[in-house]
Amino acid sequence: MSRHKQLRETVLSGRADAGIRFDDLRGLLRNLGFTERVRGSHHLFDKEGIVEIVNLQSRGGHAKPYQVRQVRQLILKYKLGGDD
Repeated sequence: MSRHKQLRETVLSGRADAGIRFDDLRGLLRNLGFTERVRGSHHLFDKEGIVEIVNLQSRGGHAKPYQVRQVRQLILKYKLGGDD
């Protein structure tokens, strides 16, 4: 199983929201086709066909748990990266 697929499954499981590394979550979003813009400490991700904009910030090298939940909701809502 690829690294991004494994991370996607971890995010979808909801068991480790506080343990997701910031750079790993950024990589997952880029792998799902999102474009990244950086404004200061804010990393903004958008994708054609998706209304929501994802705003990520690092906290001690990890993604904030509520932001991981937002990414999970987007993956489920738009069926991103899998055959769900």
